[in-house]
Amino acid sequence: MPIDYRTRLYEKYTSNVQKHTGQIDVESCDKWGRFYDISLCGWLPANKEAAILDVGCGYGRLLRFFSKRGYTNITGLDISPEQVEFARKIHPKVILGNALEFLSAHPDEFDLIVALDIIEHFHKDEVIRFIDVCYQALRSGGRLIIQTPNADSPWSLAVRYGDFTHETCFSPRSLEGLMRMCGFTGFEAREQGPYYVAGVFSFVRWLLWKLVRFKLLAYNLIETGSAGSNIFSRVFIASGVKQ
Repeated sequence: MPIDYRTRLYEKYTSNVQKHTGQIDVESCDKWGRFYDISLCGWLPANKEAAILDVGCGYGRLLRFFSKRGYTNITGLDISPEQVEFARKIHPKVILGNALEFLSAHPDEFDLIVALDIIEHFHKDEVIRFIDVCYQALRSGGRLIIQTPNADSPWSLAVRYGDFTHETCFSPRSLEGLMRMCGFTGFEAREQGPYYVAGVFSFVRWLLWKLVRFKLLAYNLIETGSAGSNIFSRVFIASGVKQ
């Protein structure tokens, strides 16, 4: 008889997998948010009343990010009871539920759907269904933002197999193909490397990352004659728009 490993792991996902204590470190959340000010630049709605859904909201860092930046219509969604309990300490509107079922039941409702570190947990058929139902749940002109492990990174396997619930891995090119197939346009992918500079240490990291990137780019050009996606960080973030 197959083991329902998802239900077993997601029940205590925060404490057992992410090893989060449940204590909300607001300073750490806000520091994380400053990185996403750069990462999400140009992708966020101008209207602060835009309907935003954070799929797989975890313990609520992105919910706090949007709230701190003045957005007022924010919903969090997670399948883990423990994650939902923690997230509600940050934001009141957090729903316990299955993403595929929830999105299917809410067509044309959201202006922005964000799914950070979610699609790698799905089987291939579920990935396609997920992107499809995100498209259906968005209003015309709405945007889907996805962050996922990067198959183009030399360290992709460390992330791909760093969580037992990971099922798939994507390159920017493969994700673009899926999103285009599901109707999204204006695809753009970005690195999630150390590009936030807040002091000497982060500046040194940024500088060294530039050097590492140059070597990786040169290796790719030598072997294949192409720069490829030109995205080498362990995870990448991407966006597409519903017309």
